[in-house]
Amino acid sequence: MKILIDTGAQHCFINQTCLKNLDQLIYYRNTPQQFFMADGLNEIKTTGIVHLSISIGDATTSIPAFITTNLCTDIILGLDYLLKYDLEIYPKKKLIIFNFNNQKVMIQMGSETSLTDHSLQLSNFIQSSPIQQLNTLITPSFNNTQQSILKLINHTSDPDQHYKLQSLLFQFESTFDISNYKIAQTEITHFIETIPHTPPVSKAYPGNPTINAELKIMIDQLLDAGLICTSQSPYAAPTLLVKKKDQSWRLVNDYKKLNSITIKDNYPLPNMEITLQSLGAGYSFFSKLDLKSGFWQFPINPSDRAKTAFITPFGLFEWLVLPQGLRNSPPTFQRTMSNVLSSCTDCSLIYLDDIVVFSHTYDEHLLHLNKVLNALKLHNLTLNPEKCELAKEKIEYLGHIISSNIITPLPYRIKSIIALPEPKSLSKANRFIGSLSWYRKFIPAFASVAAPIHAVTNLSKLNRHKFKWGSEQSKSFYDLKNILTSSPLFLNFPDDKHPVFLSTDASQVGLGGILYQEIDNEKRILYYHSELLNATQKRYIPIELEALAIFKCFTRMKSFLLGRDIIIYTDNCPICHMMDKKILNRRVEKISILLQEFNIQKIIHVKGKYNCLPDYLSRHPITAEDELLDHDYGLGFKKDKSSSIQLIGAITRSKSKITPQQITSSSPSQHTTSSSSPSPSNDLNYLNPDEIFFDITKLKEYQSNDKQVQKIIDDLQKNPNMSFVYQDGILYKLASIPHGKTKRKLFYIPSSMIKQLLISYHDNPLIGGHFAIRRTLEKLKHQFWWPEMKQTVIDHIKSCVPCQAFNVNRQKSAGFLHPIPPPDGPNQLLGMDFCGPFPITPQENKYVLCLTDYFTKFIVAVALPSCSAGVTAEAIFKNYICQFGVPKAIISDQGTSFKNNLMHSLSKLIGYHHIFCTPYRPQSNGAVERFNGTFVIQLAKLTDNETNNWDEYLYPIVFAYNTGVHSTTNISPYALTFGRQANLPTDPPVTTLTLPDPHDYFRQLVLNLKYYHQTVKEIILKQQQKTKGRYDYHRKNPEYDLGTTVLTRVFTNRSKLDPRFSIDPKIIVENHHPIYTVEDMDTKRIAKVHVSDIRPLLLTDN
Repeated sequence: MKILIDTGAQHCFINQTCLKNLDQLIYYRNTPQQFFMADGLNEIKTTGIVHLSISIGDATTSIPAFITTNLCTDIILGLDYLLKYDLEIYPKKKLIIFNFNNQKVMIQMGSETSLTDHSLQLSNFIQSSPIQQLNTLITPSFNNTQQSILKLINHTSDPDQHYKLQSLLFQFESTFDISNYKIAQTEITHFIETIPHTPPVSKAYPGNPTINAELKIMIDQLLDAGLICTSQSPYAAPTLLVKKKDQSWRLVNDYKKLNSITIKDNYPLPNMEITLQSLGAGYSFFSKLDLKSGFWQFPINPSDRAKTAFITPFGLFEWLVLPQGLRNSPPTFQRTMSNVLSSCTDCSLIYLDDIVVFSHTYDEHLLHLNKVLNALKLHNLTLNPEKCELAKEKIEYLGHIISSNIITPLPYRIKSIIALPEPKSLSKANRFIGSLSWYRKFIPAFASVAAPIHAVTNLSKLNRHKFKWGSEQSKSFYDLKNILTSSPLFLNFPDDKHPVFLSTDASQVGLGGILYQEIDNEKRILYYHSELLNATQKRYIPIELEALAIFKCFTRMKSFLLGRDIIIYTDNCPICHMMDKKILNRRVEKISILLQEFNIQKIIHVKGKYNCLPDYLSRHPITAEDELLDHDYGLGFKKDKSSSIQLIGAITRSKSKITPQQITSSSPSQHTTSSSSPSPSNDLNYLNPDEIFFDITKLKEYQSNDKQVQKIIDDLQKNPNMSFVYQDGILYKLASIPHGKTKRKLFYIPSSMIKQLLISYHDNPLIGGHFAIRRTLEKLKHQFWWPEMKQTVIDHIKSCVPCQAFNVNRQKSAGFLHPIPPPDGPNQLLGMDFCGPFPITPQENKYVLCLTDYFTKFIVAVALPSCSAGVTAEAIFKNYICQFGVPKAIISDQGTSFKNNLMHSLSKLIGYHHIFCTPYRPQSNGAVERFNGTFVIQLAKLTDNETNNWDEYLYPIVFAYNTGVHSTTNISPYALTFGRQANLPTDPPVTTLTLPDPHDYFRQLVLNLKYYHQTVKEIILKQQQKTKGRYDYHRKNPEYDLGTTVLTRVFTNRSKLDPRFSIDPKIIVENHHPIYTVEDMDTKRIAKVHVSDIRPLLLTDN
């Protein structure tokens, strides 16, 4: 069978004779279409249409074909077939390539064959009308990819060069097409080699309905694109979305647990100095290429896909391509791209995701570009046209400016130092010279260079007025800045043999950071960075500012940091655990996830005095020219919490409880974090400026519009003896003065002005200051009056949200005591808690695990080096379960030592029930908490402070406690457990030994224990009743209904100026008094709280 590929034919055709030999094909006779030869005159007669199936290699194609009798070959494949299967025809190579589902099938064309001649009649003549008379059939246009390519070459002014470059790039249109995701076809896949481990599992991060809806859309898109698939992996990493500047979303996986067990890939990065020096060989034209979503183009090895599994509210998924955040992503990226461009090493360089093509002439550059683009196309890689630069004479690459003449460091690397202003005051000069103490020993002749500045700063307190900054000091200042930004102190390239150090700091003005290496015990600087904080960032709390400083430095210095071992120095201690422990701050947590791709070895805390220059840079920042906005990575600052007060206060106040719908839109986000030390100006953010001060001059106007006031004025004309007086157009209330005969005139406040007056006299910081009811009434009652004035003031103050959130309750905390019912005997209910940390002992012990039997009060205490899950589980098993057996239940708090997968597995395996206390409610586990308070005091009395040998005394103290009479049971815990009193070292020696009959002894032991147990349970119940009576006396026990809007107590990260109760409203969704389950109105996060940690949110009509 002969098949002709005809690019001039619009459709496919088959010869009727050929069709008869294909018995199995069914065809249809009705074909209303008309077809003509190339002359436009001779019609092609068709008798029907048939659907052809054509097998090419292992693939099967299908196309409709028209049946005709006068065909020069068996089958003609026309343009419809070529477009459907993206045929690529190479006449010189006699090669045809078919594309099937990202697979290419190559067919070699046969040798020359003779075809049957067919005569065609030409038209008699060809006539062309004037252009003005021709109709416009179509206006040429470019698709999106072609338009992106044209933008890339706008800078090319030479028409000939522009045409050549455009023609070349249009040949690689598919390489610049970013409309669909494509996976590279490479020999290298990403492996995740790990140490022996238990698969790390995390719960899905909670999200509000809006975030979850966006996450669902993105998951569906990734599934459709073939980048992820559903998973049944034992691994599970949490996932979150962060919003970018263009309002689109970015999917981020938290792989910190997986990275901690991943074996480092030591594939070397190219030497930056050699790479850049190779570009300095007189090349005139450069192109910089950037891969679109580079990581997502490289496949994960099938054996390791399960390790990338991530959990969402919609299920578990795993990546088929390389996700961002894996530890060894940069080495895999470098290895793969080096392999892809192995044939282009003479004209290109690859440093991670930066590809540079270099050439001497323009025509040579086109050849080199063709070579590189061919290699990328062959491996199905896609470029991002928005980030590419083509055929330029100067580019920025690896922190340097590259041109044909010179390679120089980017000015921005030293701009933070160059832009430092001259200090014109003594304090500023002292700060500058003090900041250089960091480099004093590395700057040759530092003392002599800095001598003029020392001369005017080294002044006593009485001589400070003699400070004068002159030309000598100015010269010294600029000499020192020049030393800081030039060799040998400043390096152009990092040394691959040494790690890099990043020292950062943040102030309320800006951020500062210095990247350096220590070579031969001397510091060598790679990068200075400082940046001015915007208005939003200035409201960050300190830990967020320090994290932001690290993040900004990593973003700016990325090419110097990727693939290298990094050690960070900061003067903020809590942030040192940012990369290995969960920090309860959403912004810091996001930053730690975004930095996962870097090899951060550790974050070290240093005292501020050893972090001088970064601190100085943070206080003298420069404005970022190409600032990376925080909301590019979801770090944007949400509205201050005071705004939520404004919104809540704007709701119509009602004495009845409000519904969730009334307040949801105004409830602040759970993720919002406000400064622990807000500026004074923030305190009035929620007040309307017109309401800050009551305007008495408007009283006459408001009274004239008030019906009640006008009614009283009318009544006064009829009855002048009323206790009101109307003077100068204003109505007054006459009030008696205590112990006086005269009456005082009080302004009658119309109902429309009451709210403004109460805000002025209560909410206003100058007049009211949010003081209590009595103080506010005393200020009001000597000048103003209105009906039911006292009750109105009470309602307003009780419904004041800041007062509800900040005020201290001087009464007993709410909620009656609910003692745990005593068990029927020993080893049924066990209390468990950690005490510590204590000073580390010579045996390296730091904590004490305490186990208390709720019936016998018997204590088991174990000294331990840590409170990790593994150490805790082993201690319980060895020191209690193997000694006393398995208890029915264990009570503990919700600390990570107890609430983890290992402890859960232990309870299921051994067979006890693990009960968790209400968070921040130590009374729930009172038995063990009481012992903790007792034994710590005894331990402190005996411990040698020099040797920290407290663990040597722990077990004797516990024995002494167990053998003493307990105040609740009136029996020693030892006797109640073992049925006999313990023999003490001080007891008199036994002179005679009596051996009772074993059966009699056991029978008596059982009787003794039965008596003890019955008696003790009664005693415990009586003691609990007495304790409950004392505890409940004069204590309120409010109960709340489902749907009640409440505020909950703030337990962690609260400074003295922060509210005691969170102003984020919550709804009660479960009621098990005194424990309530509340749901955050914004984040939908669920929490269990005790009634004593709840305040109902009161709102009134005023």
